[in-house]
Amino acid sequence: MNNKAIVLMEDGTKLFGKSIGVEGTVIGEVVFNTAITGYQEIITDPSYYKQIVILTYPHIGNVGTNLKDNESSKIYLKGLIINNLSKISSNYRSTENLDIFLKKNNIIAIEGIDTRYLTRLIRNKKINKIGLIVTKKNFNYKNILKKINKYKGLQGINLIKNITTKKVYSLPTVIKNYIFSIHIVVIDFGVKKSILNMFINRKCKITVVPAFTSYENIILLNPDGIFLSNGPGDPTPCFSIINTIKKFLITNIPIFGVCFGHQILAIANGAKIKKMDIGHHGSNHPVKDLKRNKVLITTQNHGFTIDPNDFPKNLEITHKSLFDNTIQGIHCINKPVFGFQGHPEASPGPHDASILFDYFIELIQIYCKKKYKRL
Repeated sequence: MNNKAIVLMEDGTKLFGKSIGVEGTVIGEVVFNTAITGYQEIITDPSYYKQIVILTYPHIGNVGTNLKDNESSKIYLKGLIINNLSKISSNYRSTENLDIFLKKNNIIAIEGIDTRYLTRLIRNKKINKIGLIVTKKNFNYKNILKKINKYKGLQGINLIKNITTKKVYSLPTVIKNYIFSIHIVVIDFGVKKSILNMFINRKCKITVVPAFTSYENIILLNPDGIFLSNGPGDPTPCFSIINTIKKFLITNIPIFGVCFGHQILAIANGAKIKKMDIGHHGSNHPVKDLKRNKVLITTQNHGFTIDPNDFPKNLEITHKSLFDNTIQGIHCINKPVFGFQGHPEASPGPHDASILFDYFIELIQIYCKKKYKRL
């Protein structure tokens, strides 16, 4: 088997390494993640759909992989770039090595790359984001460079239809000593399992529905709260989803949006979304809670953000990034509706922002008291 592989960037930069996944060629937007733990959760995060991910931490694979840490049932990213693959996986939870895991999931990956150099290249040049991994024995530089030049990226493309669940499903939970069981409908744009676990741990009933489920069909489920999940790409072309959320904004049903869901919520309220020069991908991002005057260290994974220009008057900004001052949190004025750009479930990362799940539950309890006149 051929072990040689190459990363080629749109400016012609060539970096040589070793193939650790399946053989082939893959092209896509290259993003870097600065987390030092949780490589399996990152690799299985549906929000990386059709992207090539660089892991800046130099030593990857040391704890192997296991079924419990998967954030989804399959790998959605297109390729993986790392510096060094651990030859040994040492963890009592490990069931197989990372290289075997990548091959089983048909992922093209490369090791032996100076990932921090490549990260600086992307960060400093900003436009140098399209890349290509080749692990084939024979390839032509001119031909693969042409592929990069022809690649148009993912902006303006609706990716959700390829990633959302195809059917409605519920997650069982045992609730004891509760007068009322909270029922949350999760609209799936590529939801992570760890997000669902945050609700299960709070003893909520969960019904997960496809992204394009109509307002009428969701209302029939009698939700006490609606959660808009994370997901990949540009939310702007998701017109039917946005129109559905607009209908919910007329009601008083509490709504919580995270990452992609946060952006969908913003658009439904009249805000605009723009592509970032450099996206946020990591688990060490400081975010200022403007209301509590506190700093949260958060996990982030997004390449789009709310445009602060012509910001809707019916929204208030609740959180801002201390890295680049981008909008991280919004709240509807006089409505139990809010969004957060980061990932409050972490996985991997710190749990500073997990209090947002508790706040959502509080809003639901207030709503339910009025709805059922008890609790």
